[in-house]
Amino acid sequence: MIRISDLKLPLHHADEALPAAICRRLRITPRELIRFAVARRGHDARDKASIVLVYTIDVAVKNEGTVLARFRRDRDVQLTPDTRYHLPAAPPVDAKRPVVIGAGPCGLFAALILAQAGHRPIILERGKVVRERTKDTWGLWRRSVLNPESNVQYGEGGAGTFSDGKLYSRIKDPRHLNRKVLTEFVKAGAPPEILTEAHPHIGTFRLVTMVESMRASIEELGGEYRWSTRVDGLDIQTDAKGERRVRGLHLNGGGYLEADHVVLAVGHSARDTFEMLLAAGVHVEAKPFSIGVRIEHPQSWIDRSRFGHEAGNPILGAAEYHISHHCSNGRTVYSFCMCPGGTVVAATSEEGRVATNGMSQYSRNERNANSGFVVAIDPERDYPGDPLAGIRLQRQLEERAYVAGGSNYKAPAQRVGDFLAGRASTSLGSVVPSYKPGVEPTDLSLCLPDFAIAAMREALPVFGRQIRDYDHPDVVMTGVETRTSSPVRFTRGEDGQSLNTIGLFPAGEGAGYAGGILSAAVDGIKTAEAVARSIAAG
Repeated sequence: MIRISDLKLPLHHADEALPAAICRRLRITPRELIRFAVARRGHDARDKASIVLVYTIDVAVKNEGTVLARFRRDRDVQLTPDTRYHLPAAPPVDAKRPVVIGAGPCGLFAALILAQAGHRPIILERGKVVRERTKDTWGLWRRSVLNPESNVQYGEGGAGTFSDGKLYSRIKDPRHLNRKVLTEFVKAGAPPEILTEAHPHIGTFRLVTMVESMRASIEELGGEYRWSTRVDGLDIQTDAKGERRVRGLHLNGGGYLEADHVVLAVGHSARDTFEMLLAAGVHVEAKPFSIGVRIEHPQSWIDRSRFGHEAGNPILGAAEYHISHHCSNGRTVYSFCMCPGGTVVAATSEEGRVATNGMSQYSRNERNANSGFVVAIDPERDYPGDPLAGIRLQRQLEERAYVAGGSNYKAPAQRVGDFLAGRASTSLGSVVPSYKPGVEPTDLSLCLPDFAIAAMREALPVFGRQIRDYDHPDVVMTGVETRTSSPVRFTRGEDGQSLNTIGLFPAGEGAGYAGGILSAAVDGIKTAEAVARSIAAG
């Protein structure tokens, strides 16, 4: 088949306009068109007065070779790529079962690929199964009761379960591994349109049932889950060549699991695990991340700003935005993890600390839009010389937010008008914050470094010129957003293994190699393949 990219049609085009546009693009007659299928559909709303749909189409035509020959130098008309996934090799009969630490998107797909290839993985998860974990998470949101081992960060599905469920990223994907991820999600119950939408998403409620379905598939293939099982230590031995090798795992409660191939997919908030790994001598380095707040606007404001008179069009859905600004103090402020029609959620995993995140359901029909409004920081400038210094910074800011919110898991919040004026908020205005268990109007400068506050104050009016009412005085900012990505990287070699510990395969967000559900899942697939190659090599 032939793939046509960047085929544009008006937003309100008739059904018959699409095959007609295909024939015009390929310079063929309707009789030469055998069939076509939409591979992807997005939209271009840069001109709000004339929004267009942008298609990628796979087409079967008569005399395919002749048609393709007309477009040898046209990148938008090419042979349809082969997106089929090929499983790694099955294990030798006497191979030990690989172990996957963590059941988030990365661990889930590492386990799935290993199970599909016949490796019968063992999955260790410190939290609970997804429905029990959901109850614990609601305990914080509704009753201000935190379970440090079962929450937004820990448990089946990982942090992505309580998010917008975005399934797109900017990673390079020449092997089309993202297609494997999306296909498996559809098999597990995701709506089929995620295969064709340019910016697909799922939402929390659907993710819960999908995670359960994928767990069942892994177990049917011989995989084994062990819940409420935290890895508290590594058994690392030095072989005859003087190389460090994983031989087993020390578990909470005094348990021990023999293992020589271990996928480390612990997520970006497993701070105690990061400390344990550093103490065990595993190579780790600090990496950049970002800090800031969650900012909320009525979704209708964002829709009008982005889509003009087409706001509310069901084809377009709830509008998103991605913005950034390079500030005079050398900092970059940008939007992060934008959740259209969603809510701001309590995302802490440690007692006496407040952290925020964003979440949407598939419908994206809540009153407000929210996103991270964050400032980039880097180790050399902000916390040099210590690979875990970023964790200490996160904890310090989260502790400040806990106190500023009233020391009861309410979050500190401030109106944009007060924030720009440098005064504490004593009440809120027309924008109603969505954060549960609630917010406390205050001064966010109590919670964040001076350089971040200065950069955010500079960026707000700049963003207001790009998105109407972005800096409206009643817009609410809720703090703090500190879990944008992992503050560490467990560096790995080309073989996927830790630089200094054979048999340990760092993967996903926690290891510093992904950002979001899709990229974490793709990294899980790559890591599973690396494990399979290592096992096959003996």
